[in-house]
Amino acid sequence: MLIREATPQDWPNIWPFFHVIVAAGETLTYPLDLSKEDAEGWWYVAAPSRVVVAVDDAGTVLGTAKMNRNHMGNGSHIASATYLVDPEQSGRGVGRALCEYSVDWARGEGFRAMQFNAVVETNTRAVKLYRAIGFDVVGTLPEGFNHPVEGYVGLHIMHKPL
Repeated sequence: MLIREATPQDWPNIWPFFHVIVAAGETLTYPLDLSKEDAEGWWYVAAPSRVVVAVDDAGTVLGTAKMNRNHMGNGSHIASATYLVDPEQSGRGVGRALCEYSVDWARGEGFRAMQFNAVVETNTRAVKLYRAIGFDVVGTLPEGFNHPVEGYVGLHIMHKPL
């Protein structure tokens, strides 16, 4: 697996799984009805933020990550990231590779920590992965997410010092 900078040419390969994940409404706080064009604008952030893709030997996009400052001004020393893995590629270590890559990126960019603002507590695979990489739940917003199956569930705030 190779992780490289995403290009505009990658979007047609990202969009199908981006759309499936977002429209399912189970893991992200994005609007469920994002159009392809609007979603591209949400995902492709400008430098110094970064968007990458994980690809296999054939060049197939397996997943993607968006890395950015969590806040502006006096909070700009904390990084954040969002990850999307093609559900058809689940269980292959793509999410772990993208998460580890983003932690290394943040460290290399001089950030002091990483914070995830909205990890849905029922997304147990992500919570387990983030904990394994060294993130801790520092708080939970009760009923902060309206899950389409589980109803109102908590949103974890997760943190990792760098």
